[in-house]
Amino acid sequence: MNLSALFKPAESLGGRFFLVGMLPTYAAAVFLAVLVWAGAPGPLHFTAAWRTASALGLGEVLLFALLITLVAFLLHPLQQPMLRLLEGYYWLPWLAAPGRWYHGHKRGKLAKASAPRTGSPAPDQQTVDRMGEAYQRLRLRYPAPERLRPTLLGNVLAAAESTAGAAYGFEAVVAWPRLFPLLSEPVRTIVDDRRNQIDLAARITFTGATTSLVAVVLLSRSGWWWLLGLAPAALAVLAYTAAVQAAVGYGEALRVAFDLHRFDLLDALRLPLPADPSAEQSANTELCRFWRQGVALDGIQYRHPS
Repeated sequence: MNLSALFKPAESLGGRFFLVGMLPTYAAAVFLAVLVWAGAPGPLHFTAAWRTASALGLGEVLLFALLITLVAFLLHPLQQPMLRLLEGYYWLPWLAAPGRWYHGHKRGKLAKASAPRTGSPAPDQQTVDRMGEAYQRLRLRYPAPERLRPTLLGNVLAAAESTAGAAYGFEAVVAWPRLFPLLSEPVRTIVDDRRNQIDLAARITFTGATTSLVAVVLLSRSGWWWLLGLAPAALAVLAYTAAVQAAVGYGEALRVAFDLHRFDLLDALRLPLPADPSAEQSANTELCRFWRQGVALDGIQYRHPS
């Protein structure tokens, strides 16, 4: 299971498609077109690129825009596989192993820094604060050791999947599609906004890395101009950092959604509200087993409104 299953179905082609799909594709296409118009592969003369761009007729501009839009449209269904690739799925074992080892080492350091030392005197407030910060980073950025991914983005999303609703007995992967339609407008807006941030940053990361590779090949006979091909790679690194931060915020939004609306889900299912946290965890665990595996619910009585 993975966090991609937590995402609500893709919206119709509209503002989200323009933001996530078209903008990065247009930027990459224009960047590569300018290099070609400037003379790549070969010596670059950007005045020639400007003359070529200025000489384009309306029909040529429309055709260029149509082709880019078509490419963006064809790439749109691949948004989820792109995100999963950045999470660390589809990686060959030998390629994923160093990343898992590195993040396992980082996770171990955070776990050690957040754990109280047995046999030591009571820590002072500054030490307690540092331990709390380490635990917060551990909780937000890393799942259990057996679920570690080879990338930080994958680990942050796996941590969100593991913790959202877990305190109440829910498994986010199976409960989230049922909870999402019941969210209030403010919570839904926050969840959608942070999800779009992840997708946009992930698309820029993927597009920037691909564009950089193509640009370096184009500029291989352009002398030191080949360094210009590293600009999209730098943008990809920046976008990946933004994707990680957006994923942290998205995980927090998921946890808040369960905090505020888990009883709305029970009401919608016509199930009785639990009397205490222990009963809530037990009932929700059984409910998730039913959703995940089809295990029969025993002893459940519906509560219909008068």
